[in-house]
Amino acid sequence: MNENFLASYRPLLLSLFRFMTGLLLFQFGVAKILKFPAGTPFEKVELMSLIGAAGTIELILGGLLMVGLFSRVAAFILSGEMAFAYFLGHMYKSGAPVFHPLFNGGTAAAMFAFACLYLAAAGPGPWSLDAMMRKKD
Repeated sequence: MNENFLASYRPLLLSLFRFMTGLLLFQFGVAKILKFPAGTPFEKVELMSLIGAAGTIELILGGLLMVGLFSRVAAFILSGEMAFAYFLGHMYKSGAPVFHPLFNGGTAAAMFAFACLYLAAAGPGPWSLDAMMRKKD
């Protein structure tokens, strides 16, 4: 396939990728902190717990990622948080270390960690508050 396939759309697709990554992380924060929607497995999460702290990070930084404000910093912190989620929350879920994400339930955490790491390096794309603020300078 031609390496220029969709090349003219790459900046816009980067913005869309950033928004969707932020939205998906934001939904976890909403479920953990705001207990919405009802019936999620996070209804009993305490705010002052490790999962509560993760939910607060996902809610605030996921929201920043969605609108593209302080995107690189937010994505970098979220990447680290997702790496912690994988190694602390999933790898030792059964007591003994299970590294393979298929068996420890950490597929989403691993994917989010690398998606956010990419966004920290690539930036927010043209459809973002960061890009709008750069244009004003």
